[in-house]
Amino acid sequence: MKNMQKKYIVAGLASLMLGMSACTNLEETVYSEIPAQNFYKNRTEVMAAVLRPFTHANAWAAPTGQVGFWRVSELSADQLAWPQKGRHGFDGGDWIRLHNHAWIANDNNAWNPWRLMFWGMGFCNNTIKDLSAIDFKTIGMTDEDKAAIIAETKVLRAWHYLKLMDLYGNIPIVTEVGVPVSPVNAPRAEVWAFIEKELKENVDLLPPLSPALVGRVTRAAGYAMLAELYLNAEKWADTPKWDECIAACNKILDGSCGSLSGAAPRLETDLLKPFDNLNHTSPENLFQITYDYTVGNFRFGWNGDLWHYEQKKLYNANFNGNNGIVVIPTAFDAFSDKDLRKKTWMLIDTAKIDVAFRTNFNDSIVKGTEEYAGRPLVFVKEIRRNSEGEAGEGGMTRGEENSGARFNKYRPGPQTSNVYWNNDFVLYRLAEIYFNKAEALTRKNGGTATQEAVDLVNEVRKRAFSATDWPTEAYTVAKLTLDEFLAERGREFIFEGKRRTDMIRFGKFTTASWWDHPASGQDKWELFPIPYNQMILNKNLKQNPGYE
Repeated sequence: MKNMQKKYIVAGLASLMLGMSACTNLEETVYSEIPAQNFYKNRTEVMAAVLRPFTHANAWAAPTGQVGFWRVSELSADQLAWPQKGRHGFDGGDWIRLHNHAWIANDNNAWNPWRLMFWGMGFCNNTIKDLSAIDFKTIGMTDEDKAAIIAETKVLRAWHYLKLMDLYGNIPIVTEVGVPVSPVNAPRAEVWAFIEKELKENVDLLPPLSPALVGRVTRAAGYAMLAELYLNAEKWADTPKWDECIAACNKILDGSCGSLSGAAPRLETDLLKPFDNLNHTSPENLFQITYDYTVGNFRFGWNGDLWHYEQKKLYNANFNGNNGIVVIPTAFDAFSDKDLRKKTWMLIDTAKIDVAFRTNFNDSIVKGTEEYAGRPLVFVKEIRRNSEGEAGEGGMTRGEENSGARFNKYRPGPQTSNVYWNNDFVLYRLAEIYFNKAEALTRKNGGTATQEAVDLVNEVRKRAFSATDWPTEAYTVAKLTLDEFLAERGREFIFEGKRRTDMIRFGKFTTASWWDHPASGQDKWELFPIPYNQMILNKNLKQNPGYE
């Protein structure tokens, strides 16, 4: 049964999106010039302000077609790339620079995530300021409602800061729109402490996660953010916080933060359930960007970045893609052939047309449109000019239309379904909490996995193998080294926007080599530059080291 609260949230979000082209139109109506008490007259108007930053997060946190946190985090790491494929995909060299660690301060890859995330944080600041001035009793709401809503918005703002700090390090701390006009950078450790304070002061004011609060910032989301903050504290704040990370994870694991099943959260046994078009009911999911194409014509549009031009035919869908982002060969090979995630979350081999899309009995294979025009489209792991007989490693400028395994983790279902393309984009799920706790236990133990850590990782990993294969695939204390831990995180969270952060924490982002990427070898690449456009506007900002 469809979740009615999700319908309400998404209908509200969709109405906010009308005329805004998914947050790409910069001409915003400025409500700060209207006294708050004259604008917020009822619960609907209050909730419109609360939900506005959620709408905007679609633009930067999910792979929905913009250069945001997700895109730069994944395309700068060792699993995904947007290679040039024949005459398509060079795009001014943007994606090649990301892959090679060669971005610069006036690069769109530096500017757009900053712009989008600070914009979203500004929505949060504006909502907090406006709602703080309102007497909720006069609009039919309670003081408890007010406290919970402001706490939720502060936690959401802290999440924006967490992601900004991850990318840029030393950033301004601004809690009021336009004050100060030209803020200075705060040191990264100071930003970290601000985020911790905001989360700790507000997380227990949030309600537990429940089916009625899908897509909202609840206690489960807040503690998941704290777990991420503490897991990366050694890198972000120069101080390890392993015990604090474990404690935050335990708050979720013991069920006190709620779940979408109405009880304690639990792992799915089906690899697709956390990502399918009913994933607003998944007991594994803790925080997600909510979509409902059926009700609000508002969908998670992953197809633009991740699908081939003809890929809609595989699913009986009505949208195609730009044939952009693919899995690089070394990342594909990191999965064993026995790993069900390799077969389930990635698409390889001959592309077959869904029965509903076939025009005749013999029309069962998708045909190419470029190098393989009129011939079967067969996705291959290599990124090279196979049609010209090229062998070897290939490279970022050597792709063809069928190069690279494709994204298949989220699937829309057929367009005839009443839940077609209603998938939510998952930001935190229980599997990550298992991994975070296991890693904290391992690092607290000097880098050697404890049996508890092994058990936590195995609990997630075992669903990726058949009962026959599992006895030889289960981790032991000896097998679960830190290098293997990073590799397994990569396999479990591929496509989820987490890889760059993980690689930096494990010390591999600038020191490791992968397909067509020699080690970049300089610590400067662990941060993006403060964008040139922003530094021109604000002379008080100081550039990150190495980009001056």
